[in-house]
Amino acid sequence: MKQPALLIVDMFTLFDFPHAEQLKPSAVRAARGIARLCRHFRAHGHPVIHANDNFANWQMDFKELVRVCLGTEGASSVIAGMLQPETGDYFILKPKHSAFLATPLVVLLAKLGVDELVVTGMTAESCVAATCFDSNAREYRTVVIREAVAGIGSGKATALRLLEASKAAKVLRLDSYLAR
Repeated sequence: MKQPALLIVDMFTLFDFPHAEQLKPSAVRAARGIARLCRHFRAHGHPVIHANDNFANWQMDFKELVRVCLGTEGASSVIAGMLQPETGDYFILKPKHSAFLATPLVVLLAKLGVDELVVTGMTAESCVAATCFDSNAREYRTVVIREAVAGIGSGKATALRLLEASKAAKVLRLDSYLAR
């Protein structure tokens, strides 16, 4: 059985990196869109997969990472509260930009019978783009939901145009995707 999967990239963060303050409003907006997608995917029995870095703490697991974000104040806890994983969700930790690089994502997608990957998260111009290019190279139908990705300044729009122009991903509006 072929099915879509929702991939949520790097939404659990402490925002302790350069330009984080600029990213926070976009990340909170994206989290709202991702939360709508999560409800849709779960209601239809489709997989929700969280792919996150581990803050370069190789002894921290995903559940601990979520707890750390929930325990902070501001955008980190707001986003973690909106996107807190539910029973049945999947998660992988990634060491670099792409959710495919040095992770079990390909094996997981094969086991789940996934042929379409809906990529969301942050940032559009970095980890989301890298993941989309790798997804496309592995011949998944790759979709990006405009309202469910965050970026810094004009970087988001530029990244989305590049993904569309290169045919690495189809960029859709949230309502358009949910109406399919």
